[in-house]
Amino acid sequence: MKPRPCAAGVIAAAAVVCMVTARPAFAVDQVHDEIQLYNAAIAEVGQWTYEQHLNYAALGQTRPEFPGGFTSNHSLQGTPEFAYGMTNWWEAGFYLPFAVNGAGEFFSDGAKIRSLFVVPDAAKRSFFYGVNFELGYEMSQFSLTPWNLEIRPIIGVRNSEWELIANPIVDVGFGPGGEAEFAPALRLARNLGQDRFIGLEYYADFGRIGDFLPLREQYQELYAVTDFKVNTVDVELGIGHGFTPGSDGLMLKAIIGYAFPVPGKSDDAGTSQATPLAMGTSTRSSQNAWSMK
Repeated sequence: MKPRPCAAGVIAAAAVVCMVTARPAFAVDQVHDEIQLYNAAIAEVGQWTYEQHLNYAALGQTRPEFPGGFTSNHSLQGTPEFAYGMTNWWEAGFYLPFAVNGAGEFFSDGAKIRSLFVVPDAAKRSFFYGVNFELGYEMSQFSLTPWNLEIRPIIGVRNSEWELIANPIVDVGFGPGGEAEFAPALRLARNLGQDRFIGLEYYADFGRIGDFLPLREQYQELYAVTDFKVNTVDVELGIGHGFTPGSDGLMLKAIIGYAFPVPGKSDDAGTSQATPLAMGTSTRSSQNAWSMK
């Protein structure tokens, strides 16, 4: 028996509400402690840098990726990130990811270490490249495989007005259930001058390499972002929208960064100076990188 017109309208309205308020997880990652493009710029030799990542899922997934797993809806995820300039082509760093779920419960997500290798003076080049290796130990609520490796190539071009960066990431899980997944990221940004930028960032998770998920089950997210400085502190703010049921519907992100003074380095007046933030995980390079024509 066909539903009466009134009943059909109620059913349709309920279906729309369900689509908006509940976005069930499929087989993509719900862990988003770091949402950022790498631009191959690194700290100076001997310099420490710090970034604080904060990401809030205003409308996220309501079912876990696996039984007993974490759900992103109304969660705050993030990580402090510390990095140190080893050479002019190598930066090392470490993370302490965490999450607060929609019920206000705090979770640790283990720890990560990384090694970032780049072409020297990447922040001053019109064409730049590098690769980042990130090894992490994750807690059972966040991953079926405790040990995971991120391999992140970095390829980018820039001029005095624009930058385009690609990070074709491969995530590898070790042990039973581990897979190699393709999770690319792209950034197109406009330089407004005076350390101000606006742009778009795209993040995706296609699933296992060689057997991609159907489009509706993939993670496909687009962010509008802005970068600026407040004195010596770098700030990025962004708002993201998911375009598939396997994505988070509405995400807010913030990155706050600071580059500590290089020990023993002074300006012409003899005072110690902090260099502009140029971390490998920074979404932009220092201001002098944009002086090229």
